[in-house]
Amino acid sequence: MKINQLQIEIDGIDKEILRQLMEDARKPILQIAHSIGISGAAIHQRLKKLEEAQVISGSKFIINTKVLGYRTMAFVGIYLDKASSNSEAVRELRKIPEVLECHYTTGNWSILVKIICKDNEHLMQLLNKKIQPIDGVSRTETFISLEQQIERQIQL
Repeated sequence: MKINQLQIEIDGIDKEILRQLMEDARKPILQIAHSIGISGAAIHQRLKKLEEAQVISGSKFIINTKVLGYRTMAFVGIYLDKASSNSEAVRELRKIPEVLECHYTTGNWSILVKIICKDNEHLMQLLNKKIQPIDGVSRTETFISLEQQIERQIQL
């Protein structure tokens, strides 16, 4: 791994380690080491360096929200009355568990959020009772996702 001024360059071994862990974060280190042809200790050292360089920041389980009854995914563009309302709006959005992502954007909206709801009624209640009443929110624009067709991380 080489660290330049603004970015980190990783070598082929680091990329292969990351590819295998992105495919299955629970894959045993020794299995990865065997497939690459280096020691398990070398894999651990490389992973520690990648974490220290903030290339990776951990692993997580992915929950199938549909199995838990959350069937409506939506993106909500939030118009703020003024840019200075952003930090307070984000503070309030953090309190809403259905908000999965929040992005400060260019273009028409000030904020774009990704939310998950049980159904359209739940979505309507969330918009009317939790998002639109936030101080600084002047209006919202909602797009319901019919189907997520691509989900991936960057390819290495």
